Amino acid sequence: MNVLAYDFEVFKSDWLVVISECAGFKSNKGKYVIVNDPRALKEVYRIHKSDVWAGWNSHGYDQWILKAILSDINPKEMNDWIVHNKNDGWKFPGLKRFPLRSYDVKTRLDPGLKVFEGFMGNSIVETSVPFDIDRKLTKEEINETIKYCRYDVEQTIEIFNKRKEEFEAHSGLVKLAGNMDLMSKTNPQLAAIILNAKRTTYNDEFDIDCPSTLRIEKYKKVPEWYADAKNRFYDAKFNCEVADVPHQFGFGGIHGALLKYHEKGHFINMDVTSLYPALMILYNLGSRSMTNPAKYEAIYNDRLKFKKAGNPLHLPLKIVLNSVYGVMREPTNDLYDPRQANRVCVYGQLLLLDLVERLEPHCKIIQSNTDGVLIKLNRYEDYDLIDDVCYEWEKRTGLNLEFEEFSEVWQKDVNNYIIIDAKGNYKSKGAYVKKLSELDYDLPIVNKALVNYMVKGVPLETTILECNELKEFQLIAKISGKYTHILHGKEPLKEKCVRVFASNNKSDGGIFKVHAETGKPAKISNSPESCFMWNSEVNGVKVTEKLDKHFYLKLAKKRLGDFGHTKAPMQSLFG
Repeated sequence: MNVLAYDFEVFKSDWLVVISECAGFKSNKGKYVIVNDPRALKEVYRIHKSDVWAGWNSHGYDQWILKAILSDINPKEMNDWIVHNKNDGWKFPGLKRFPLRSYDVKTRLDPGLKVFEGFMGNSIVETSVPFDIDRKLTKEEINETIKYCRYDVEQTIEIFNKRKEEFEAHSGLVKLAGNMDLMSKTNPQLAAIILNAKRTTYNDEFDIDCPSTLRIEKYKKVPEWYADAKNRFYDAKFNCEVADVPHQFGFGGIHGALLKYHEKGHFINMDVTSLYPALMILYNLGSRSMTNPAKYEAIYNDRLKFKKAGNPLHLPLKIVLNSVYGVMREPTNDLYDPRQANRVCVYGQLLLLDLVERLEPHCKIIQSNTDGVLIKLNRYEDYDLIDDVCYEWEKRTGLNLEFEEFSEVWQKDVNNYIIIDAKGNYKSKGAYVKKLSELDYDLPIVNKALVNYMVKGVPLETTILECNELKEFQLIAKISGKYTHILHGKEPLKEKCVRVFASNNKSDGGIFKVHAETGKPAKISNSPESCFMWNSEVNGVKVTEKLDKHFYLKLAKKRLGDFGHTKAPMQSLFG
């Protein structure tokens, strides 16, 4: 399957597009640069109509600029329709239908192309040509815009290639749906098609019951809370102590954890295998809009077989299974069935609470989360007893548990922890200690210092003060549409995204974002009091004396304290 990457730039009196194959960008094979030439664009579209067109935010913007030009509509009108008037491109009057196998490299939660370029250490310098320029562009301005547009296409390709597995899984979904022209559909939309969902209206959103296999005796107040009609709204929360751990119940999953906790010992992390899909199958909680519910179970079983055999087809099947729960609360999806989504969520929380109640007399509960429990054994000889308790629960509920053993736990809260096994391998969650990637590389030196200390006992000072790669100290700061611009000290910056470093020069200003409505500046989160910018490429650049490494050391020590390194008393989970 051939994949093209493309990006449009639109001005009042000019437009241009750069199009390139996602493979072999460094060569000029398949690269097009088209400026103000609808006929040339129409010919490229004719040649590549059966290829996949991939872009950054292309579902929301670029595909509609393309279709506007193909429809002989001024692209500036479409640009303003989308950008300034906040309308959907497909609603534009007079837009003709042109088939396009569109794939958006940007996912819903992505922070922005410039942020990713910053994470990768690449240049985030902006073009000097303003997009609101009120005249024809000069030749020099056209050339500069082409340069930056080509760069953004190249960066989009780099991100696409780092996420190739996601594209292949999505393509697998499209094939399961049986029509490659469905490429532009989202994963949840494809799941609805694959499961033959038929849109239905329901009026029983909070008709909630308890699983028939439930056995709760000590903590009956939790199912009683769900049974009370006055608690049936999505923001409702029930806070209580369970096994001497503060817990929270509601319509988003069970959450409970000891705060600022650090201990060594014999720990078992037990996760329920595919909790939500399993609940849907075992307790008939799948969307009632599926015309053939047995197909969901067949996909579940096929996915387990494919995964065991190492067949990559298990990835698109996993997407189908996991998509259903989320879209059952999405009114625009054909799988919409909020009652079933609420029952899945409540069943999962109550059955996990059931498990905690069974375990509590025999061990220490460290954490309960949406699909698992972390415990500490009183002594290792109790392992078989714990296994028997879990076996009874599995047989009664029909769910399966996967065990992993660990020897040390650092836990800030239920969403931020690191657990380490006897061989030094670890699992982590949360912004402070998550495993870094090229597309998630913000304040990496602080993350590495914490992980090195917790896992290997390496002093924070060693990791931070001995590092001489400037990229390791970067903070990528981007402002949202709620802010007009960034201030460095008192100097306004044209950039919306900057790469920031702590400075030893106290005359260097801090970095602030200016609110669009109030005009008031606010300090950017985690930024130093004195800082300098480096928006050009930073890969391979060495640290200079200007960098204030002690800012990062101080931040690392503060974060380590949040994980129980100090003897500070336990805090309430809910403040």
